[in-house]
Order: sequence, then structure tokens, then C-alpha cells
Amino acid sequence: MIWQDLVISAAGIIFGIALIPQVWEGFRDKKGPISPWTSAPTFLALYAMTIAYITLELYLSTAVLFCTGTLWLLLFVQRLLYTS
Repeated sequence: MIWQDLVISAAGIIFGIALIPQVWEGFRDKKGPISPWTSAPTFLALYAMTIAYITLELYLSTAVLFCTGTLWLLLFVQRLLYTS
């Protein structure tokens, strides 16, 4: 494992943890406050980066980024399901 994988993973974990309260509140309050113009490109870009990272053999970063991308996907789905 190279040091870049650890740095990227640490940043991804911080971003993911920061999103958890937003996702939780969205489901609890039945709200989708994040614009789809923000959430859709973000989760698509994170999934694209996941593919790039796996080709670079940055496996830890790949897993963390996939999880963070999935949280953004949940925010997108919340916007579709709930009114803000």
C-alpha cells in the first residue's frame, strides 16, 4: 500500500462521515434538501474516480470513495423521493 492511498482514503473517510448526518436527517425528516444538480454530478464523478482508482490499484481508496459516492447517491434519491 502506498502513502497516497492512505491520504486519499483518510480524506474520503472524512467526507463520508460528514455526509452521514445529512443522509440520516433526510430519511428521518422525509426531506431532500440537496439539489439534484449538485448530488447527481457528484455521485457520478465519485463513481468514475472509483474506477480510476481501482485501475491504479488503490484498493482502500476505491472502497472509501465508493462508499462516499453511495452516500451522495442516497442524497440524490432523497431529493427524488421527498420534497424539500
